[in-house]
Amino acid sequence: MANIYMTAEGLQKLKEELVYLEGVERPRVIAAIQEARDKGDLSENAEYDAAKEEQGKLESKIALLKEKIMDARIIDESRINTKEVQVLTKVKLRNLKNNAEVTYQLVTESEANFKEGKLSVKTPIAQALIGKKVGEVARVQVPAGLMEFEVLEISL
Repeated sequence: MANIYMTAEGLQKLKEELVYLEGVERPRVIAAIQEARDKGDLSENAEYDAAKEEQGKLESKIALLKEKIMDARIIDESRINTKEVQVLTKVKLRNLKNNAEVTYQLVTESEANFKEGKLSVKTPIAQALIGKKVGEVARVQVPAGLMEFEVLEISL
């Protein structure tokens, strides 16, 4: 896996999730396997099969998180300027079609959460916004057609 750029906060969230998975979820799955095993014949034990499958998914998720944490590179937020849209900046936009205003923070893929207004820099909207300055218009081709957003404000 290549370097993954993220904020210190993003790395902390990954570490907290790893601790939870290893400290809470792993013991729960192990207990479920043991309980199913205690019920007898494993060849026809659906509970055992389901618990083993869950264990496999959990261990894969843990391994992936560990890899992301090892490959993480922290972005120095103090070196970010707000003269143009870039990773970690918050950008207030006006949709030129309906005049609706929205605010997004552009973040790395691992930190993206649309409900929190955190947009991955890999999305088409973010790609169109990168490098734009206040007053400029970003044009984004989406399945529904061309969308145009005016950059109203850039902040941290």
